[in-house]
Amino acid sequence: MYGYSFELITGPMSCGKTEELLRRIRRCIIARKKVIVVSPEVDTRAKGDYIESRNGLWLDAVKVKHSIQILSLVKDAEVVAIDELQFFDSNIVAVITQLMKEGKKVIGTGLELDFKAEPFGSMPELLCIATEINKLHAVCMKCGCENATRTQRLIDGKPADKSSPLIMIGGDETYEARCIKCYELPDVKKKTKFVDLKVLQFDRK
Repeated sequence: MYGYSFELITGPMSCGKTEELLRRIRRCIIARKKVIVVSPEVDTRAKGDYIESRNGLWLDAVKVKHSIQILSLVKDAEVVAIDELQFFDSNIVAVITQLMKEGKKVIGTGLELDFKAEPFGSMPELLCIATEINKLHAVCMKCGCENATRTQRLIDGKPADKSSPLIMIGGDETYEARCIKCYELPDVKKKTKFVDLKVLQFDRK
């Protein structure tokens, strides 16, 4: 049987996750396997029903809103490729487990850490059930080292505060790869408001 496996490609933004996914998909197509590509509806960077890497490679994909929909789409597929796993609801773990039980080969990509450098969505569980993990690094856009593992969110060119919304879809203008040394997460605390205390004076008699 071809499947019974889950290959997980992870790493920060701009490390080549989708490019690697497309490379593996094309190999499956060359091997004449029935392949279906799935992408979360929330990821609107691609302007149509396809996934696209930063170097311009692309492939048709089915956009889905809920992970449970995947099960009804892939009945005849031997290979199921899922992009941006971190955006799916928590049922994605059970869905991928079921696909493996059905003998399918699952290949997925996902950000393991969010912009706050915390585990992203269901990625911790997915890392646990994966039969193969390919962790990619990127080039740090600040110091140029080749060991960037963090995703730096930028707002107006400056590091986003930790209170920024968890999900914010964007490209190179919004996110860049950083190494641990160059990664920044400002914590703008609310200014404490001081109330002037009036000193009451009492006449002494």
